[in-house]
Amino acid sequence: MTDPVGDPRSPTDQELVHRITQSDEGALMLLYERYGGQVYSLALRVLRNPALAEEATQDTFLKVWHKGVQWSPSKGLFSSWLLTVARYTAIDHLRRERRQVLSRTTPPEVAPWASARLPSVDTPRWQDGQVLRTLMEQLPAEQRTVIELAFYQGMTHSELAEHLGWPLGTVKTRLRLGLQKLRSLWQEATQR
Repeated sequence: MTDPVGDPRSPTDQELVHRITQSDEGALMLLYERYGGQVYSLALRVLRNPALAEEATQDTFLKVWHKGVQWSPSKGLFSSWLLTVARYTAIDHLRRERRQVLSRTTPPEVAPWASARLPSVDTPRWQDGQVLRTLMEQLPAEQRTVIELAFYQGMTHSELAEHLGWPLGTVKTRLRLGLQKLRSLWQEATQR
């Protein structure tokens, strides 16, 4: 079952979510094929453990199966909603793991097979990731740091303030300004 990106015959995300609300497992599989690599990559970046990233990926798609009805096109792109669910799911796994064993992580470099799950270099998803990395480099260092810690390490505002030694208001402001700047840079880059 292939789902070529941009194929006009492939169902839209909205159609697939609607089919999932009617217990269509095939629709869930199509969404997994479409977004599984992105979800896994995000989970791996947050968790730094391939096994936990796989669990978080599975949990994310289980949430879609059970709660897909919570997304609607009026809330934005499905992929944005899905990656938000994935991020929070990975953070939950990270916090649970930290409580159990603080030092039990495997860097992604140790698991060479993990890279096979990432999108290949000729896909739009991989290219979007490269654009995002380039755009992140254009942010002021303070904004880049707070975004990376918040989104990839799963730190809360309070944890960021403590970790960075900044007032809570400063953390919130830099995070908000950084995301606004990133959104603006993204729009410029993708409209060319």
